Amino acid sequence: MHRLLLRSVPLVLTPVLLAVSTFPGQFRVSLPFWLLACASAVVFLCGERRPLPVSLILSVLAVPMFADQAWGLSGVVPYLGAIALADLTARVDSNRVVAVASAAWLAALLLGVELDDHAQRWGAADLTTVAAALGLPLLLGLYLRSQRQIRSAAQSQVRAQERTAMARELHDLVAHHMASIVLRTGVAEHVIDGADPRVAEVLGDVHRTAADALADIRRWQSALRDPDLHEVAMVEPEALWSEIDAAIERTRAAGFAVTADIDRDGTGLDAMARLTVLRVIQESLTNVMKHAEPVGPVTLSVTRRDGGIDIRVDNAGGDESAGGLGIVGMSERLALMGGEFRSGRGERGWEVRAWLPVS
Repeated sequence: MHRLLLRSVPLVLTPVLLAVSTFPGQFRVSLPFWLLACASAVVFLCGERRPLPVSLILSVLAVPMFADQAWGLSGVVPYLGAIALADLTARVDSNRVVAVASAAWLAALLLGVELDDHAQRWGAADLTTVAAALGLPLLLGLYLRSQRQIRSAAQSQVRAQERTAMARELHDLVAHHMASIVLRTGVAEHVIDGADPRVAEVLGDVHRTAADALADIRRWQSALRDPDLHEVAMVEPEALWSEIDAAIERTRAAGFAVTADIDRDGTGLDAMARLTVLRVIQESLTNVMKHAEPVGPVTLSVTRRDGGIDIRVDNAGGDESAGGLGIVGMSERLALMGGEFRSGRGERGWEVRAWLPVS
């Protein structure tokens, strides 16, 4: 939506500039230039979906402007063509597409100089103009592309790390449950000592199988675990709410006025769901402390809705830059758990909305 609004600016600005240029003097514009300028503004609006065709069309429309040295108030076509080339270079990863658009823009520049009856053929001014008109949009586009790729790579890395963390958590949870099975079957073997031998044999087999599986899991954990990471702490049902309360108190201690409305019904929340609820709340409140000033209220609500847990965090003192890569990690975690996540500017400031299905 923001990009579309920006592309609509020439539709408003071009008539204003052309209206100014109708007064007698150096800015007076002929009817063909009027039509070219208006057409370029309309074509530029379509560049969001069709960047290459728009860049090629604007290159063609710019030739008469280059030939007449129309770089004044009315000469919006060359500027829009340069912006379109920079935008295409930034958004499209294919160097072949960028090369085609650049070649068309260079051809328009060269043809415009050749058709200019008032300029010396290929003087220093012409060479400088061509180099600047081609080089600056390309350099700007390449810079913006590199920044986009860096952000994308960082987000991909965070998503991969979140998946790895969840896999690690799953291994720890399975190991925890397998250890419980080994313990309980071992106790059962001693309790039923002297009972039917077939029952003892089955329990012994279960105990050995579970013990072998637990040993395998622990070997894999030892081989795969990052030495800088600690074991995942199990979030027991009764400990979830106390951990959330601790996160709230840390935020309050940082000077924020936190209002919490928490439904403490943990029915249907398995270990992974409890851990996800805790991670989302902790990350959201951490973002509040990192990116906001303690000037407005912070509200946290945890309720039941549509067969799941609904988490809402509103921060009146937050800004547009709040979140960062932690938001990407939360979004990935909720997606893998079959939930929903969104964050951004809302009526109450910076908002976080998360929903997690429960069994």
